[in-house]
Parts: sequence; structure tokens; C-alpha cells
Amino acid sequence: MESSLAETDPQIEGIIGREEQRQAIVLEMIPSENYASRAVIQAVGSVLTNKYAEGYPGARYYQGNEIVDEAENLARDRAVELFHFDHANVQPHSGTQANMAVYLSLLQPGETVLGMQLDAGGHLTHGHKVNASGKLYNFVSYGVDRETEMIDYDGMLTLAKEHRPKLIVVGATAYPRQINFERAREIADEVEAVLMADMAHISGLIAGGAHPSPAGHAQVVTTSTHKTLRGPRGGMVLSDSKYARRVDRGVFPGSQGGPMMHVIAGKAVMLKEAASPRFQQYARQTVKNAGVLAETLEESGLRLVSGGTETHLVLVDVTPLGVLGKVAATTLESAGIVTNYNTIPFDVQPPTIGSGVRMGTPALTTRGMRDQEMRTIGHLIVRALQSHDDEGELTRIRGEVRELCEAFPAPGLLQQ
Repeated sequence: MESSLAETDPQIEGIIGREEQRQAIVLEMIPSENYASRAVIQAVGSVLTNKYAEGYPGARYYQGNEIVDEAENLARDRAVELFHFDHANVQPHSGTQANMAVYLSLLQPGETVLGMQLDAGGHLTHGHKVNASGKLYNFVSYGVDRETEMIDYDGMLTLAKEHRPKLIVVGATAYPRQINFERAREIADEVEAVLMADMAHISGLIAGGAHPSPAGHAQVVTTSTHKTLRGPRGGMVLSDSKYARRVDRGVFPGSQGGPMMHVIAGKAVMLKEAASPRFQQYARQTVKNAGVLAETLEESGLRLVSGGTETHLVLVDVTPLGVLGKVAATTLESAGIVTNYNTIPFDVQPPTIGSGVRMGTPALTTRGMRDQEMRTIGHLIVRALQSHDDEGELTRIRGEVRELCEAFPAPGLLQQ
């Protein structure tokens, strides 16, 4: 009889077990992390990992793909129906891969793109100089208004008219407000550019009707699948029919080889879950929870970037407390609250330190937490930050966090 993981590799089995235990007893508040369902995990851990399926359904470069073709077609059909686009490519291995595939499909090296700057909330793949996007293409960065800390669409238009980009990218990784896709499309049309929406963070909110959709505005959309969508780690590209063939070629053979069929099956499961009424309730509660958390933090004296949130995340300026982002995030982790340090608009600190902490409610909401728990957590966060040099108080807070986690078990974990 074939050996189990515990028999074959007890070290890895132990690491997985300890990670499951960690996930069970901490408040996971990194906005880009969530809990995949047991069904998604089962699909990703299936024998579909054995199949090499380079190419696309009906046009593979290997034999024996009739069955896995069904899985990919199911995922594509579900993505098209859920997000209301003409075409879906579910093969990208990540949101970053999806973004790079679109650039490759629509641009020539050196061509101009307009993207959101990093300290305003943009992603590395929106043209940062250390990323391939910034090395291969001429990215011009737009930002946020200094007073409101919200996207400066008038400034975006001015830059677009000056630089005449071929592509405009909207979407963010650390921006707590809704994206105005309609306004962005008007700007793109003004300069005859294609509009690409990177909805990696908000795709679950869009699927659940808790954020406006880019459908009908952006011609091409990218997303990761493991954030608010609660799926496996991976990416997707959605597009109007005009760009379908170019996008497919940008993914394969342009930027990657064989797809991960086990992950695509997990994406199919995720998309079915995201189309349910229960998921709509989840998406709306995620946004509501973020609002309650934001109010609690602000009432306790913390400064929120842009003054609040309309999404799943809150960006907090921690410098008034006399600490910087990295120290604050490390402190919160010591208290069992997992966030990440982050730059804030017009930050004088480098990204490796940051003046802010980024926190979100997707994973907490997946655990079933609601308004009352958000208020409790908000107060725990403030207590921890005010006690960043008090190990005894941080230990006490960690105990309270563990009790809260035990009252709201995380789904998908095997050891609960």
C-alpha cells in the first residue's frame, strides 16, 4: 500500500500541521489572504496535477486531455457568466502573470502605459522600476489627491493627454476606495487607449455585488483568484471578444507553458461558490465589516488614509503613535493579529519600512465574524499598538485573540 505523507515525509507533514494551527489561532487580516473552502482544497489536491495540458481545450499539444478540457471549459464558462465578459482565460498562475500576459499581448517593449504609483496604492506590476513591467515598458504614474488621498482622475487625464499611453491600468493593492471604472474609460477614450482593470483585490466584492463592475468599461480585466474570491492561488484574464485571441496568445505561448489543471479545477469550484446567494451575503458583509473596523479605529484616535474605506481594506497611518509600519505590523503579529506594513500616499519611508499598516476583513468575514467582532478587534489593535513595548500586554491580547478565533473556526482547515 502506498505510504501517506506522514510516512513519506514527516517533516513536511509537520510543517503543514503547524501552519494549519497558526491559521486557526490568529486573526488573519492581510487583505490579500483568505480561507479557501474544503472543496477548493480537495480539487487543488487532486490527480489533475498529473496531467500536462499545454495549449487550450480542443487545441492541446499533448494527448489525453479530453477530461481536463471539461474542467477548463467549465471554469471559463463560469468566469464569463459571473463577471459578464465575452472571454475568460483561466490559465495564469497568478495575478502578476495575468498582468504581464496582457502587457505582452497589447504592447510592444518601450510603449507607454499609465499606471498607479506604488505609494498611492498601486501594485508592483503597475510599472514599478524594480518589476519587469517597469523595465520593459514606459510607465507613467498617476496618484491620489494630497488632501483627499483619493484617485486624482483629473490628474490622470492631464497625464494621459501629455503622454498618450497605449494602455491605462486602473486597480490597486492598497487603496481603500471604490474605483470609478466609468471615469477611467472616458479618460482612455479621450486618448484612444485601451483600459485594463486589475481587480485582483476586489474581484470577490464585484462578484458579490458589493463593488461596481468594470464590465462595459474596461476592455481587459485581470484578477488573482485567492483574495476576496476565496479560491486557489492563481490568476485569470477576462476580456471583450476583440482582445480574446491576443490575450490567449499572451498567456500561452507568450508568458507561460503548461497550465496547472488541478488549480484550474479549484478555480472552477471557486467560481461556482462565488455565484451563490451566500457569497453575495459574504461580499457585502466583508465591506460592512471593514467600515465598522475603520470607524472603531478612527474613534480610537488612529488616522485612516482617505478618511475611511468603501472596500474590504483599511490603510492606517501609524506614525502619530510614534512607530513606523514595520514595527507596528510586527507588534500586531506578536499579539496574534496578522497584517502587513505598507506605504501611504506621499510616504517619506521606503516600502521596506512604510508609515502605514494595511489590514482587511475578507478572512475574518469568512470565519463568520460580524459587526460586534470588528469592534472588539479594532480595540485589540489599538491596545496592541499602544503597547508595542509591553510584552506582557501583548501576550494578554494574544490570549484574547485565540479565544475569539476558537469561537469562529476557520473553514477548510483539517485539524479543527
